[in-house]
Amino acid sequence: MPLTRQTANNRKARVLAVEHRQTTTRHTPLHDHASGQLLGSLSGLLSVFTPTESWSVPATHAVWVPPRTPHALQSHGPFEGWSVYVAQTACDALPQIIRVVRVNPLLRAATQRIASWKQPDSSYAEQCLVDVLLHEIATLPPEPLGLPRPQDKNAARIADALLANLADMRDVSAWAKWAGLSSRTLGRRFVEETGFTFSAWRQQARCQRAMERLSEGASVTDVAFDVGYDNVSAFIAMFRRVTGMTPGRLAKTVKPPC
Repeated sequence: MPLTRQTANNRKARVLAVEHRQTTTRHTPLHDHASGQLLGSLSGLLSVFTPTESWSVPATHAVWVPPRTPHALQSHGPFEGWSVYVAQTACDALPQIIRVVRVNPLLRAATQRIASWKQPDSSYAEQCLVDVLLHEIATLPPEPLGLPRPQDKNAARIADALLANLADMRDVSAWAKWAGLSSRTLGRRFVEETGFTFSAWRQQARCQRAMERLSEGASVTDVAFDVGYDNVSAFIAMFRRVTGMTPGRLAKTVKPPC
């Protein structure tokens, strides 16, 4: 639910800023917007879903959703965060697919200032700040925090089985045999449909699950074992390689607000 919504009544504004705070878990079913949306959390992990992919968005990041893109949201515990809605007419130069970006100080400061405006775009300085915000959305590099779902029937069966038990250590050959495929065919389908090799897709899935478990207060050791690592150091190295931070640091950023 919005805490402040100070730019909502100006239809000519290029951007609208909203702040959110709620003490319960946030769950928003599949929907879309006429405008683009940049959504970030200040505390608490946010998961974003489409019919074909999911993203885990920690408090250090934000997710950009283009106009008319169906998506669902779920927080893991209480949610405190912010949104910037961008008018569809201002989205032509912005990314046309969902992407997760790291929030830098400039981006965060711009969203805070815009949320404080009573009459957005009412001065030259405000128009310049909106330009800066749009430039940041357009140019920030995407972070690899998405997990595409394979659409091939057999590959999807394997993906679902893996997600049900990420500690399963069977390799691609064993999974291919389980699904009645050759390992080469299975590997090719994962790459074609997700952009990941089979092993990289499983690593990405483990990382997403780990972020969820850490946000729920589980220890790094327990999370490592839950997602199939018997060596905690190896888990930490994998997690840092994928997310750019250690599990311990992430756990601090996603701690729910008091």
